[in-house]
Amino acid sequence: MPRAVALAVVLVAATGCTNDTFTRMGFPNPITKQGQVTLHLWQGSWIAGMAVAIVVWGLILWAVVFHRKRGDRLPPQVRYNLPIEILYTALPFVLIAVLFYYTAKDENYIDNLSSNPNVTVNVVGYQWSWQFQYPQYNVTDNGVMYPGPLPLLELPTGETVRFNLTSPDVIHSFWVPEFLFKRDVIPGHPNHFEITLTKTGTYIGHCSELCGLYHSRMLFTLKVVTPQQFQQWVSSRQAASNSSSAGQPAAKTVTRSGAQ
Repeated sequence: MPRAVALAVVLVAATGCTNDTFTRMGFPNPITKQGQVTLHLWQGSWIAGMAVAIVVWGLILWAVVFHRKRGDRLPPQVRYNLPIEILYTALPFVLIAVLFYYTAKDENYIDNLSSNPNVTVNVVGYQWSWQFQYPQYNVTDNGVMYPGPLPLLELPTGETVRFNLTSPDVIHSFWVPEFLFKRDVIPGHPNHFEITLTKTGTYIGHCSELCGLYHSRMLFTLKVVTPQQFQQWVSSRQAASNSSSAGQPAAKTVTRSGAQ
């Protein structure tokens, strides 16, 4: 029995070394440093829970096997076992304290805002699409509600990206499943968060707060590229903006006509 328990704990702990679906315990594969931290917290919680479950079920089976009824004679009655009662009280507090410590530590890391992010994106969520503004580059991507071309959010890997979230109408929620993170977009209450992307690719973003009739169509495309590709994309958007606004210097907004 002790060997089986030890083997189960080792197998559960070893799952943290792979990247398959079972290891992630139902989570998507994270594409940010912050998402990786969230995944590790999730895995650690599962490992702690499984370890407690193994101990509890082991004690139950031990009691069933070795303390089953063998006759009509009552077993010795033991009351007020102070060491055991202290253990029953202290152990849950220790488990909760450990989980609280790692949760608070990871939450502080995920909510941290740097003083000088590499890229800033102002996100406007409205019924029922998204607008992405890059104030550093004077580039804006205006959304079109489904079935039109989805708004494009293009971002580089390896750089700190800050999102400033606002809404002019109702509460929305900015969510990319592969971020393992979402944050509400609340009228009159700007929200902020930062990420550092680690993987290139194309993903779909959602609104995860019921916001009206076409809530399910409030989608956007996230395209993660290398820093060099991102700079090329910014340059192409700026060139398109300058050519379309010839004779109108105040116009600096780029509207997409198709998905990337």
